[in-house]
Amino acid sequence: MKKRIHQIELFMKYPHEVQDEIFRKLIQTARYTEFGEQYDFASIQSYEQFRERVPIHTYEDLFPSIERLMRGEQNILWPTEIKWFSKSSGTTNARSKFIPVSQEALEDCHFKGGKDLISIYVNNFPNTTLFDGKGLAVGGSHQINDFDPSATSYYGDVSAVIMQNLPQWAQFIRTPSLETALMGNWEEKIEKMARETARDNVTNIAGVPTWTLLLIQRVVELEGKNNILEVWPNLEAFFHGAVSFTPYRALFKTLIPFDRMNYWEIYNASEGFFGIQDQRGSEEMLLMLDYGIFYEFIPVGELDKENPRALQLSEVELNTNYAMVISTNAGLWRYNIGDTVKFTSLSPYRIKISGRTKHFINAFGEELIVENAETAIAKACEQTGAIIENFTAGPIYLDHGKKGGHEWIVEFKKKPSSLEHFTKILDKVLREINSDYDAKRAHDLALIEPRIHSVDEGTFYNWMKSRGKLGGQNKVPRLSNTREYVDDILKMMAEA
Repeated sequence: MKKRIHQIELFMKYPHEVQDEIFRKLIQTARYTEFGEQYDFASIQSYEQFRERVPIHTYEDLFPSIERLMRGEQNILWPTEIKWFSKSSGTTNARSKFIPVSQEALEDCHFKGGKDLISIYVNNFPNTTLFDGKGLAVGGSHQINDFDPSATSYYGDVSAVIMQNLPQWAQFIRTPSLETALMGNWEEKIEKMARETARDNVTNIAGVPTWTLLLIQRVVELEGKNNILEVWPNLEAFFHGAVSFTPYRALFKTLIPFDRMNYWEIYNASEGFFGIQDQRGSEEMLLMLDYGIFYEFIPVGELDKENPRALQLSEVELNTNYAMVISTNAGLWRYNIGDTVKFTSLSPYRIKISGRTKHFINAFGEELIVENAETAIAKACEQTGAIIENFTAGPIYLDHGKKGGHEWIVEFKKKPSSLEHFTKILDKVLREINSDYDAKRAHDLALIEPRIHSVDEGTFYNWMKSRGKLGGQNKVPRLSNTREYVDDILKMMAEA
């Protein structure tokens, strides 16, 4: 672990040289693939040539190639055999996405990220007792790829793909059993995981906050305890990612009433392992530069252009919203993953996730992003003593002399004494942190005060279940520029 910390310090010190080396290795390795020959990778000598020659790709652009891979063809995007596909929750479009996962991506990215997470954590907490017990992983499931006639490939949540391929030594230090961890029926899985892990000495948990909460609540209920520390007294860390932890922090503190509990953020997606929190007391994540991923960044204002200009790492600036674009050792080339990030430090390069390129509300030019929404709702909870389980929001469109606005659906674990007061704080904070929103709200010019529905506990769970989106990497969509999610939940409630 100490040796790896030195290697991490090396790419922190020489980030551009490391990224340049990754870039050249990727181009060299893939030059004789179908994609590499199409864009003549063999003659590419510089990043500038690569940027000019290869277009930015969305999932839809790459889907024909990925579909062929799923049907068993090889050497299309990457030269080594693709036997695994990570099934994304499809939050950037209506259907699921299937991301190719090569052996190189597993070993040099996902596994390496997991090992680095532990190395960095131990470096920050040298007296940790993490290894005295087991790590509980809340993951998804996988299945045989039914698109492949030879039935020799598989797809599933990225967590399931990783778990299934972990070396034997890693299986020893985790819980529950692999069979339980990879179950497909999420409701049955939560029940079985709770019963199986309640007797283990769990020292750390890794997973998506939403589904981890459900598991913790069920273990506490089964054991008849007041909080999870009465079941797992040596619990010291929760490694979380996929969604912002800000709205869930208060709820976790009620279930884990322990000041020395460590919440450690990671940025691990279907497409790769990108970032790890590397400092105590800071949610910024170190951008991991030696995982076989070459990074580019598009200023969000450029996204609507026909040919948006991407920047390499050396060109980025602090506190600017960028869409992240990656080229990987699994054959994703100049792929816009749909996440937006901000750089909080340029030496070393540290980032925060600010939202999704398609998860925002901009019906009236207010440019409300997920980061704004999560900051405002956390402040409103803090000032009213409320605790939330989940939320989503969408626009109220202008109609026959009526002004527009935003409609929020919020599921509280602990309701505020006054929803009206909660709403006013939320609105006030949004105005303070988003000048475009503030301008539209001035004198109710284009936007009226937000409308908030407080819904019963379990509403979002039932809604996600009705959409077939329980568990794994599935996330509640926070914002939408249409009324798709808001109307769907309101309709479900009306029919209940």
